[in-house]
Amino acid sequence: MPLNPDAVGAVGDPRTISWDSKDCLLYAVGIGAGSADLQFSTENTQNTPQVVYPTFAVVAGSGGGTGGMSGSSQRGGSAMSKIGDFNRAMLLHGSQAITLHRPIPVACTAVSVDKIVAMYDKGKAAVVVTENTVSTEDGEALWSTRSAAFIRGEGGWGGDRGPSGPQNEPPADRGPDHEVTYQTSPDQAFVYRLSGDRNPLHTDPAFASMGGFDRPILHGLCTYGFTGRALLSALCDNDVTRFHHIEGRFSSSVMPGDALTIRIWRTGDGEAVFTTSVGDKAVIDQGLVRFS
Repeated sequence: MPLNPDAVGAVGDPRTISWDSKDCLLYAVGIGAGSADLQFSTENTQNTPQVVYPTFAVVAGSGGGTGGMSGSSQRGGSAMSKIGDFNRAMLLHGSQAITLHRPIPVACTAVSVDKIVAMYDKGKAAVVVTENTVSTEDGEALWSTRSAAFIRGEGGWGGDRGPSGPQNEPPADRGPDHEVTYQTSPDQAFVYRLSGDRNPLHTDPAFASMGGFDRPILHGLCTYGFTGRALLSALCDNDVTRFHHIEGRFSSSVMPGDALTIRIWRTGDGEAVFTTSVGDKAVIDQGLVRFS
């Protein structure tokens, strides 16, 4: 049954969220950080204050969640909860953008508000676009995000198909300026899920089979986190104060244990495009990053 397009414009209840040092450390390990990344993966290394990966924004405050794209996205009172019922096994993360207004604090209590900004009819699927803003309790803007959920089997109501066509394409006449490869673990999803996304699509073979997969797939946002690590290192020398924006489209699934290759092309002052691939298969495309 198609979703309810009247949900566009719905605003979720403001939610108080919080996180602490341990949440940030767990996220760092979940996206592959370790002994080479002590400022992100430890809190007590001499002369190395803890800092937070910019992509932590997608899980902040959702460490106890149980839902789909992130634990917080499916809680009662959220805008996403107003789109109607659907089979969670048919939901895939379509795209994700983060705009940071300042480095993410190691520990914080903040207010989060989400909104449904678009719903597109792809015929055999629906795309639901949400925006989320997060500010401190005294009103300082921390970050905003924009996400698209691709829900198979939920299109067909005759609505707008939405934007299409290439964007943020790498230059065709030259190779990347940076190339980074990270190896994921066969058990990567079991660590990453502890940051909030307990969707069994990533751990339960029976549930993954219901979604048409031979075995559980890696969280798209875990791949996104690995990608953010590479961008931060290659373009900002791991200085989180220089990292301002990241966006990309999830173009194919990743299996735990796959190696991820991130290719980066500088396209202007403080701007670059990127792709993330497994072998010859792009798994994140239309990537754009802004930095200083």
